[in-house]
Amino acid sequence: MMQQLPRHAQYKDSGLPWVGEIPAHWQTRRNRFLFREVDRRSTHGEETHLSMSQVHGLVPSEHLGRKSLQSANYAGGKLVAEHDLVLNRLKAHLGVFARAKQGGVVSPDYTVLRPKGDASVRYCESLFKTPMYVGEFRRRTKGIVEGFWRLYTDDFYNVMALLPPPEEQAQIVAYLRAQDAHIARFVKAKRDLVALLTEQKLRIIDHAVTRGLDAAVALKPSGIEWLGEVPAHWEVVSLKHIADVRFSGVDKHSHDDETPVRLCNYTNVYKNDRITGDMDLMRATATAAEIARLTLKAGDVILTKDSETPNDIGVPAWVPEDLPGVVCAYHLGLLRPEPARVLGEFLFRAIGSARIARQFHVLATGVTRFALGKHDVKNAVIPLPPTIVEQQTICRWIDEATQPLDEAMARAEDEIKLIREYRDRLIADVVTGQVDVRGWQPGPDDIVGDDELGALGEEEAEPTDEEDTDDDA
Repeated sequence: MMQQLPRHAQYKDSGLPWVGEIPAHWQTRRNRFLFREVDRRSTHGEETHLSMSQVHGLVPSEHLGRKSLQSANYAGGKLVAEHDLVLNRLKAHLGVFARAKQGGVVSPDYTVLRPKGDASVRYCESLFKTPMYVGEFRRRTKGIVEGFWRLYTDDFYNVMALLPPPEEQAQIVAYLRAQDAHIARFVKAKRDLVALLTEQKLRIIDHAVTRGLDAAVALKPSGIEWLGEVPAHWEVVSLKHIADVRFSGVDKHSHDDETPVRLCNYTNVYKNDRITGDMDLMRATATAAEIARLTLKAGDVILTKDSETPNDIGVPAWVPEDLPGVVCAYHLGLLRPEPARVLGEFLFRAIGSARIARQFHVLATGVTRFALGKHDVKNAVIPLPPTIVEQQTICRWIDEATQPLDEAMARAEDEIKLIREYRDRLIADVVTGQVDVRGWQPGPDDIVGDDELGALGEEEAEPTDEEDTDDDA
């Protein structure tokens, strides 16, 4: 897949303590000689609006599907031409640089830089995302609070860029794209495997929470078309009869007259089956009434109540133990089970099953953002074994039956993480001259289209800068 690359024959001191040695034939040039800032504004805002994320780069906002972006007026935004280098001044210290793959309009708080001289934008885009450059940009940002740090143009201009000869820049870009082809195929294969294992796991859970564990049990019609038959001794109940449904309005903003808390937010629920006290939870404040009503307790089930797509609504997570000081945040609903009727873990398993979750997707309403009302959640139904003991037995069986699948998925995710880390190290080594790619020649498997490379950016590892700007994270 990837051969061992040699070092350059000769190196010299770059003169930059934070860089060290570079190939002897490379130069260092201040960014002011490689780029010039352009600030042309849109008069009508009808150009394609482009947004930047740390994973996807600079893409049309509609591809990110955000209501706040799709409904905004972009008149006065900065115009971008293809092959401009764009950065968000608030996120430069995180390596949020991207080459414009098409023309359009971007946020006024972006900096638009047009190349001049011998600088390859593709090469510089990779160079400026390396840890050493991210660290240098961070040192040059100005501001009191991290969320409002800015990298001003003059400070960007004064950073020294490593500059190979133009033909070597082109070779570096070609080599890294070829390696991305191999890495993207690897990542896609692993994600396809995870998708298959997830589907198998969901089938196991769905059968257990709608039919039970006894294949010979007598069945009865549930009276609900999408649910079909259920065990004859089970009930079909509305959530309002077995749990107290509470919606949260606690946001991430802090107020002096409120009590400090930690927030269980949308991302915590969406990415985790269980909510625990050792998770990285946002800090904010809440009123005494909110704390009393929304502090997480053992057995609670949290679910997403609004999202940009219907299929992301009704995603549940389970709280296995009391979490003093942790409050359910905005965009979420809290279900507190009646302990004599339903086990919190069983409720979590039931809500997360494919057939039962589908009713949330159908009930969600909206145009650019979809939401469930409290009435919708209260009137959603699940099949329910009559005793806590039977519910516990089903939960233990599900844990045992799905454990091999969970382990296989975890291994695949670890392999994706490792290959991403390898990619980051490879890019840094190549664009800083620690290895020599001049003798590399592409093979037939090194050719890749942009669609294939999309596998490298299917998961948003960090919040987008637009989310922070629009206060919609």
